[in-house]
Amino acid sequence: MPAAKRVLLRSVTMWLLLQSLLLLTSCLHSATAFPKGCYPSEEEGLKTFRCSNARLTEVPRDIPNDTHKLYLDSNQIPFLPRDAFRDLPLLLELDLSHNAIARVESGAFRGLAEHLHSLDLSSNRLVSVSKDAFSNLKAKVNLSNNPWLCDCQLQELIRTVDLAAGSSGGIVCDSSVQEEHVGKAFLQVIADTDFCNMYKKTTDIAMLVTMFGWFAMVISYLVYYVRQNQEDARRHLEYLKSLPSKQRRSEESSTISTVV
Repeated sequence: MPAAKRVLLRSVTMWLLLQSLLLLTSCLHSATAFPKGCYPSEEEGLKTFRCSNARLTEVPRDIPNDTHKLYLDSNQIPFLPRDAFRDLPLLLELDLSHNAIARVESGAFRGLAEHLHSLDLSSNRLVSVSKDAFSNLKAKVNLSNNPWLCDCQLQELIRTVDLAAGSSGGIVCDSSVQEEHVGKAFLQVIADTDFCNMYKKTTDIAMLVTMFGWFAMVISYLVYYVRQNQEDARRHLEYLKSLPSKQRRSEESSTISTVV
């Protein structure tokens, strides 16, 4: 074989080997960048990232930023911090069901308002969540099967979010400011009870009681002060009466001047 062909063949072989090594390195990096049990895929033309039942205790950080569907269901995630999904601008569906989520910080879903259309938070440990956590979110939200505290805050939250179809019946009062509501569907309860108006009335009554208490204290102090001065004046007059007449007149005049 001519020397030129041998050199060309060797160059082509080295180039192919180098490309194979680069491809293998890229694949290994992609495989090791994701948490154990997580993998990317494509479903119906949409890029999907699945971490279902992967024993996660937090939201993964290395999720591809072109992900359209994210499944983090059936894990052990306890809370959602601020900006937990800020690097996922194309996200359409987010499944966080069957976790241990008990707290959602304000701004947890920031950056998802424009595209997200489905958010599943069912079967978690949510008791109370501020409406600000879902600010500007247009997604259909599933909040069913959580141990909700039925109060004004939950009422404001329900009025803020767009509930997923068929999920409202699963929002049940696990506890309530009124015992008779426990075990009932929240939407059924607020049909007859306005928790926020009740809270306002309770707050107004508490303020009136506090103001009355302070007013009573002021009046009591004034009465005590007047009585104490009267008692001191009476004692002083009795003392003056016990003095000789000239000295008594002089001190009586002094006392009257002081009182005036």
